[in-house]
Amino acid sequence: MESELFGYETGTFSGAIKGGKAGKFEQANHGTILLDEIEELPLEAQSKLLRVLQEYEVERIGSVQPIPLDIHVICCSNQDLYQMVKEKKFREDLLYRINVIDLEIPPLRDRMEDIPLLCQSLIHRINEKYHLQIKNVSKSALQYLSTYSWPGNVRELENVLEQAVPLPQVQILRESILKNGALGSRM
Repeated sequence: MESELFGYETGTFSGAIKGGKAGKFEQANHGTILLDEIEELPLEAQSKLLRVLQEYEVERIGSVQPIPLDIHVICCSNQDLYQMVKEKKFREDLLYRINVIDLEIPPLRDRMEDIPLLCQSLIHRINEKYHLQIKNVSKSALQYLSTYSWPGNVRELENVLEQAVPLPQVQILRESILKNGALGSRM
């Protein structure tokens, strides 16, 4: 994980690419990087991340030459990071460094009114990915989707929609398709 985030120099470890490799921070320079599930980062990598965020520079593994960065960092977590700090599983100083603007997004089960708009966006993404032409989700299908608790949140909704549209001729996603597909077996 560290080599992916911070990059590495030639000969740092067996299998290292000749010439080294830029890490995700270096690749995101002059842009934005999203660190999803930040709580999964090992403590040792957390200290390196803290340095990146404080100094706005990164050192590739096996190097002592800092690379200046101009980046914005967005971190996501589905865990209570304050609790993880108490349990010594997450660095307190890193928490305060990343928690500048705190956006708490409620789980999908608490915002069922978002399902129609999310479906529209996800159907667009699925159409692009699989070269389909689904135009809409029927009202009865949207009502059916609203009866489920969505423990996997939006990712699970996307999965259900993807599994429901294996046929290229489907243009409107109907309740019967959902009931016979992945969601029907979960309810």
